[in-house]
Amino acid sequence: MNTQEALQQIRNAPLAPIYLVTGTEDFLTQEVRQAFFDRMKRDNLEELNFMSFDMEESGLGAVIDEAETLPFFGDYRLIFVENPYFLTGEKKTNTPEQDTDALLDYLKQPLETSVVVFWASYSKLDARKKITKALKKTTVIDAAPLQEKELRNFLQRYISNENIKISREAFDLFLRLTDYDLSKAMNEVEKLLLLAGAGGTITLQLVEDLVPKTLEHNIFELTEQILKGDTAKAYQTYEELHLQGEETIKLTAILIGQIRLLLQTKILQKIGYQQANIAETLGIHPYRVKLAMQQVAKFPLNLLVSMYDDLVENDYEVKTGQADKELNFQLFILKSTEQIKK
Repeated sequence: MNTQEALQQIRNAPLAPIYLVTGTEDFLTQEVRQAFFDRMKRDNLEELNFMSFDMEESGLGAVIDEAETLPFFGDYRLIFVENPYFLTGEKKTNTPEQDTDALLDYLKQPLETSVVVFWASYSKLDARKKITKALKKTTVIDAAPLQEKELRNFLQRYISNENIKISREAFDLFLRLTDYDLSKAMNEVEKLLLLAGAGGTITLQLVEDLVPKTLEHNIFELTEQILKGDTAKAYQTYEELHLQGEETIKLTAILIGQIRLLLQTKILQKIGYQQANIAETLGIHPYRVKLAMQQVAKFPLNLLVSMYDDLVENDYEVKTGQADKELNFQLFILKSTEQIKK
């Protein structure tokens, strides 16, 4: 079940004896955690009825012993199992032996007086393992990162519920500056809501002023300015980064990565790959692919190849002492923007 369904179930329905929480979206995972604690408080459970085990430090035997212990003046015990690495293909050293056979036996007939929650915040579980298969047959809560449409709907509802509006341009920039990541977005949105005020509007200027830009975001803007042939703005962005103490060699390295992404996206598009296929092939977030697809739509492949080759050559010349790093970077901006204007 998804997290919204899970929250309703935890708050209002009888609790299941076993839960497996999967996915890497920290904000959603924390919401589920809080729902368990709220339920425990509502049911007047003593603190002694809650235990947490880190599997990188404790063995499954301790978890099972706790699960088989009767609750202390309450209807159930709540047991959290953190870092269950034995559900993945990861090999851990200096960790206790994990008796997964004993856990398999317990899962066949778990006690109704214990609620055991496995927090598997991993990008992938090893589906071949018996224990993984067995836990996936219990109550599974999916806290995976939201897709773009789901993320937009979630944040729009959240902002609207505070009686605040947000302009389309401001919303798009906000998503980009928070990397289409729910946890990052929720960390930043409260500041915007506070300054907009009830009945107010989150403007583009408010987002620009309050949501911090990473170096990667600045390089993205620099790339856009170059691809638009805007020499003056590209120079200005570079000079601002330089004045902030950013090393030209570092800027070149990040820009090489950005142009490489555009080049890879263009090539994969030409052979018929769609956004989801490109994201999976390159192992990056789909929103980055979406932005890359928008950027490369107007440019021929040979132009991107030329820009990439120039950057790599410039990097080599600077690192071998054949050229001045600042001058080379400025010449790259000038050459690239002039090529695009033609």
